[in-house]
Amino acid sequence: MNLDHIVHFVRNDTRETASYWQEKGLPASLGGQHIGWGTQNVLLYLQDCYIEWLSVEKLEIANDADHPLTRLLMHDQIGFGTICLRTKNISDVNKILQERGIETTGVLDAQRQTTDGELIKWKMLFIVEQVSSSLPSPFFIEWQETDDQRYNKLRNKGAIRAVNEKLTMDRCVFGVWNPEETEKLWKKIIGDNLKLENCRIEFRKTDQPKERLEEVYFSEGTEELKFEQGRYWLPRLELDKKETMIK
Repeated sequence: MNLDHIVHFVRNDTRETASYWQEKGLPASLGGQHIGWGTQNVLLYLQDCYIEWLSVEKLEIANDADHPLTRLLMHDQIGFGTICLRTKNISDVNKILQERGIETTGVLDAQRQTTDGELIKWKMLFIVEQVSSSLPSPFFIEWQETDDQRYNKLRNKGAIRAVNEKLTMDRCVFGVWNPEETEKLWKKIIGDNLKLENCRIEFRKTDQPKERLEEVYFSEGTEELKFEQGRYWLPRLELDKKETMIK
C-alpha cells in the first residue's frame, strides 16, 4: 500500500495557494474543479505522492454534496483533513474491509476537470463514519491510468518538474487521544505494518479538541513551515524560483 496524497483544507483562493508555495520554491500547480462537489484544488506532486490543498469553489453545491470528503471539508473548514492510500485493485480492498467487519461506502466513481479542460477519472472507497472531532479514517483510490502514464502526462504539462521528482515523504504524524487504540484500528484497516512503501504513519497523544493529522515531514525535512493550520517540515533546497513558477 502506498500513500497517494495528503488532503489539506484551505480557505485561500487557488491561485493564492499555488503562488504561496511557488514562492517557497515548491512548484505547486492548479489542479481543477470537482464540479459535482463544489470544490477545487491545488496540487504539489512529489516523487510518488502529492499534497492536495482543497477548498470550496461553490458553496451551494458543497453544502448539498453527499460525499464523505466534502462533508469533512465543510465540518473542518481549514487544516489537515485526512490521507488517501493508493491501490491497484480497489474492489479487493473493499471486499477485505467488509470481511473484517468494516462498513464501507462501496466503490465510488469520481472525476475532476482540469484547468485545461481534461477530464480525469478515478475510483474511491471510504469507510462509513460520522464526521466528528475523532480522527477520520484513511480512504482509498484507484486511478484510471498507471502511475507512469499519469506522471508522463503531468511532466508534459509542466505540473511535474525536476524539483518535484527530488521530493519524497518521510512520515505523517497524527495527534490522537489514545495512540494505542488508534494504531489498533488503523492496522485493522490497512494491515499490520503502518510503514507504507513511501511514508510512515505515526500516532502521538494530543490534548487538542480534535484528532487530526498534525505534522507532515518531507524526507530530510528540517525547515518548519506553518500554512493554513497545518505544519510542514521541508528540506532545504537550492532552487531557481523561475523553475518553480507555474501559471
